[in-house]
This record gives sequence, C-alpha cells and structure tokens, in this order.
Amino acid sequence: MMIGIPRERVPNENRVAIIPTGVSTLLEAGYEVIVESGAGLAAHFTDDDYRHAGAIIADDASALYRQASVILKVLAPTLEEADLIQEESTIISLLNPWFNKPLLERFASRKVQAFALDLVPRTTRAQPMDVLSAMAGISGYRAVLSGAMALPRYFPMLMTAAGTIHPARVLVIGAGVAGLMAIATARRLGAVVEAYDLRPEVKEQVQSLGADFIEIQVPSSETTGDSGYAKAQSEAFYTAQRQQLADCVARADMVVTTAAVPGKQAPKLINSDMIHRMKSGSVIVDLVADKGGNVEGTVLNKKIVVDGVTLVGHANHPSRVPVHASQLLTRNITAFLLNMTKAGQLVPNFDDDIVSATLVTQGGQVLHGAEPSVPKNEPTESKETA
Repeated sequence: MMIGIPRERVPNENRVAIIPTGVSTLLEAGYEVIVESGAGLAAHFTDDDYRHAGAIIADDASALYRQASVILKVLAPTLEEADLIQEESTIISLLNPWFNKPLLERFASRKVQAFALDLVPRTTRAQPMDVLSAMAGISGYRAVLSGAMALPRYFPMLMTAAGTIHPARVLVIGAGVAGLMAIATARRLGAVVEAYDLRPEVKEQVQSLGADFIEIQVPSSETTGDSGYAKAQSEAFYTAQRQQLADCVARADMVVTTAAVPGKQAPKLINSDMIHRMKSGSVIVDLVADKGGNVEGTVLNKKIVVDGVTLVGHANHPSRVPVHASQLLTRNITAFLLNMTKAGQLVPNFDDDIVSATLVTQGGQVLHGAEPSVPKNEPTESKETA
C-alpha cells in the first residue's frame, strides 16, 4: 500500500506528519511512501532527506493523492483537498470531528475511511498514539515562554548591587498535560507558581513540580469523564469557581489558562471584572483561544491589551516548535498506523477500542456526530498590540 504525506496547507502550520526517520519505519513495515515536495521544509526536513530515507517525492498534491491509498496528515484537509483523496481510501489526522461536519460529510460522500487522532482514548495502551497529550506538552512550554516575553519584568528572584528583584508570580489554571508543563517551565524560569484544577486528584502532581495547589469550594460534581479529560460543568459551578479564583488571579503577574473540554466550547474562567483587578502590565496566556477561550476578551491569534493587562490568544503553539513537534507526531502516528498493520497492509480490527473510538467515517456514513463551529471571542474595549 502507498502512504501519502502531503504538505500542510493551513496558514502558519509548520509541522509535518512524518519526518524522514518515520519513513524508514513505514518502509520496514511493508508500506511504500510518497511525500509531496516541500512537505517538510517548514519543519526543516528537505526533499533530499526524504529521498535518502526511501520515499518517492510527488511534484504536487494532485500527484500525491492520485497515488496514495492511505493519507497521513497533521491537520484536517480543506474541502478542496478532500476532493483529491481517492474514493475508498483512508486518512489519519487530527480532524476536530466535533466541529467539522462539512468535511466529514465530504469524506462520507467519497466513502473515505477517516480516523480522528483527536479521539485517541486516554488508556495505557494508547499512550504512544496520544497526539493531543504530546502536543499539549509543547503548548504548555511555549505558553510560558510567550507570556515571559510579554511580561515587563523578570521571572526569577535576583539579588544585585542595585537591589533585590522579587520573583514573578504565575498562576496556572488547569493541571492537565499542558498545565503541568507550564508549571514546570515557569518554575525553571524562577517564578513562584500556583495552580488550580477542578480535579483534586492532580494535587500531588502539581506539588511534585514545586507549585502550590489552590483548593476552592465549588458545588459537588463528577469532574473527570470516561475519556480521562475534565468534564463540562454547570454555570453555577463556574460562577463559584470564578468568585474564589478572583483573588488568586489578581495577585498573579502572569496567568496561563489551559482548561478545555473535548467537543465543547472552552469554559469562561476569567471575566472582565477579574482582569480589571489585575496589576497593569500583567499577562494572561489563553491556551484554548481556538476553542472559544477561557478568558473574556481573548482574540484568536492576537495579542491585545485590556485594562493594562496583555491577553495572548496565540493558537497552535506546537507549530512554533516544528522540529520536535513533528518528531513526536511521527511517533504517535506511526504507532497508531502500525496498530492496524499486518504484512504491509492496513487491516483495522474494529473490535479494538482504539480503532473503534477514532473511526469517524466509513462506507459512506458519518459515525461521529458533528456540531457547528465554535464561535471565536471578539474584544469589547481593547487595544491591539504588535
């Protein structure tokens, strides 16, 4: 079977699904591999690197899709790309299936078998395939670096001849993979770190990284879903949460918010009143701006100032670290593919919980429900910065 690795076409997407070392792994498994010319350039992998690994180089997307029966991508293809995919072929990619109904319907119309890497379950056996966790770690790291660059003060404590500089105070809301990496990165930079998560079981992990865990009283609720991710809560829950987090937000120099619920709009954790209480020059990095944002006023892919507080709404932080992001993606995607491979052929076992959880279209049917796109927040009274 021929595996195709196309160039990503979403603006500012620098990652590639398979790096040259991954090509060698796929060839050893019995596949042939064709790579679109320039697919790896933004991640600093040349066509010659792929040739030396044994891949065929296609001149353009049309040539690649015409020959490949299995497509491996980072992000979901555009509708125009979807029309290039051979009928009854297979695509494996991040597909955002909750909010991509037109694309799923296009796949179904072409009888494309589509697997959404967004739906890989959080189980021990699936860990090597867990794209979301791999990318979340990079996001948490980059979020703190972005915030530190926007903060008009040092992070660490410094004792100098001119006086003592006190360390920055950082609050991380959400202690999943991204949040824990943000905590670790902020601590390495010398900040005093506090963290909050609605799941009390992560307290030990937060403290092991040297941060203080904030405990607040909120209405009793089941906080973790079957998938291992945090569950959506009631508005009463979020109101109580905001009220009790307000003092913590006010004393922080930088806040990183990471709270996301799969298939749902991100919960609003910081409102305009909380922002107003923060010191001028403070920074909030909203890691889920592309899902509606945790912060009132966040603008997707913009850095703006509200009441003297800088709101950073950059999305796709892993694309800013394309070499290692692509390396991790390669390991995730090849592990996922090889779980369905036998003698160089794609042979999915639909009784496998990983396979069945990620299959979104097959045989002309959409198997996973989809909803309209998540609305993006627009600022009210804000000043955009460079």
